[in-house]
Amino acid sequence: MRLFSSLGINIEDYELPKSFTFPFYYTPHPLAILAAEDLQKQLENHKWQHNFGLDNKATGEGIGKMFGVLVVKDKDDNIGYLSAFSGKIDNSNHHKGFVNPVFDLLNENSFFKKEEEVINVINSEIQALENSEEYFHFKEILSQKTEKANIKIKFHRDFYKEQKKIRKQRKEIGLSELSTKEYSLLLETLKKESLGQQAFAKHLTKKLKSILNFYEKKVLEFESQIYDLKKLRKQKSNSLQKRIFTEYTFLNAEGNNKSLLSIFNPEQYEIPPSGAGECAAPKLIQYAYLNNLQPICMAEFWWGTSPKSQIRKHKNYYPACRSKCEPILGHMLKGLDVDDNPIQNPNFKEKNIETIYEDEDILVINKPHEFLSVPGKTITDSVYTRISNKYPEFTGPIVVHRLDMSTSGIMILTKNKLAYVELQKQFIKRTVKKRYVALLKGKPKTEHNTIELPLRVDLDNRPTQLVCYEHGKNAKTIWKLIKQKENITRVHFYPITGRTHQLRVHASHVSGLNCPIIGDDLYGQKDERLYLHAEWISFYHPTNKERMEIKCKAPF
Repeated sequence: MRLFSSLGINIEDYELPKSFTFPFYYTPHPLAILAAEDLQKQLENHKWQHNFGLDNKATGEGIGKMFGVLVVKDKDDNIGYLSAFSGKIDNSNHHKGFVNPVFDLLNENSFFKKEEEVINVINSEIQALENSEEYFHFKEILSQKTEKANIKIKFHRDFYKEQKKIRKQRKEIGLSELSTKEYSLLLETLKKESLGQQAFAKHLTKKLKSILNFYEKKVLEFESQIYDLKKLRKQKSNSLQKRIFTEYTFLNAEGNNKSLLSIFNPEQYEIPPSGAGECAAPKLIQYAYLNNLQPICMAEFWWGTSPKSQIRKHKNYYPACRSKCEPILGHMLKGLDVDDNPIQNPNFKEKNIETIYEDEDILVINKPHEFLSVPGKTITDSVYTRISNKYPEFTGPIVVHRLDMSTSGIMILTKNKLAYVELQKQFIKRTVKKRYVALLKGKPKTEHNTIELPLRVDLDNRPTQLVCYEHGKNAKTIWKLIKQKENITRVHFYPITGRTHQLRVHASHVSGLNCPIIGDDLYGQKDERLYLHAEWISFYHPTNKERMEIKCKAPF
């Protein structure tokens, strides 16, 4: 029980949560915050070999890590907490004061180490063959001789085509100038020339192929060995991976044990994602179950410098990742009373849609914050649903563009298909101009007024976005400083492109403004709302083609 850390408080001063934390969307309970802050004090004094990017004197690239705390109750009703980190630190799974991994791959006596050594030997053999001087020698000669052979064959092919044209001309001339007997002799001569050239071409091709076959055979000997070794490596790796996924077993509150292979639905996953089971949350809950500790609440926070792609801020709280942890925690939390998912059960009844402008073709509304533009997978209430029900006579697709659920402000809706098509063209051609107002936490250090960070979806944690220069789509935002007061900055955003979460990521990312929008529960910290509002839009009316400007003052 050395991993059970006391909070050192009078528990009577705190109200225990009625249900356990919903790990994918939560506000940390005060007890979880106390535990996290206590762990952070220890981290500040801990002498790590790992560089978290917080010490300017440290060498190497700084890499932050996710840590987690789980508040628990023991059999004597004592309240304390457990600590864990995701993945490895200093290439080790074990650090004093932190729970062990569910399965230790790095144990020297484990089957993983033994099989890893076998695979490493195969890798060395493959590398030796691929880097063999003899292999390079034969490949180079084969390449040179193939090139020369192709040049020779092309030369003779062109020569034969030219000779064929000449023979045709000689036939035409002979037909008009020679006697029948002389013409017959000419045809016989031309036929012999053609057959002779064809025979020479076959002989040349056969000779060149014979030379190339010798070197191709030498190259193939190496490539066959490499192929066989890679095939063996794949078989060994797949077998090892399946055994690992079988060894990784997770308990739930009902006492049922399941392996990764049985937890991850084979219809969705060919194999479980890499690193599944290595995150802090499964480690913590598994340890609690194994040691008869009752989970009370939990929280995970980032410790260290921000990564280049994902948005992570030092000491900020974050939900568990979905691709790796959602199936695992879905199993592990069975039997526990868990908070409802607030995303699936939002309270939309009090959300009212305000009309800003209306005519025969368009309707411009003020979308409330935390309200969907279109129906979701589990939620039907939305701008589209309400407007469709209220105005059944509308014949257009209605929704021309969308706002994020958390964003409030101007949305243009269309009453007929013609208006929809005309406005859609403007959005595609980017002739529609928009301005958003936002409150940022912090003061931007950059003086540039343009942010260009390409974005793509985080496949491990939808719907969040990553900055990705390799696969991301171009995303451009112009911004303007309006006002600064203490640690809050008011800005205007002018999005040039319209990527998902573009303004939120460009505000939060370390290469953007490095100041998250206040209330951003995905890229910053949750508040009473997301302080982002679409307050102005300019476009050409779809029917009369006049330029229109619509304004909607921000409620903050």
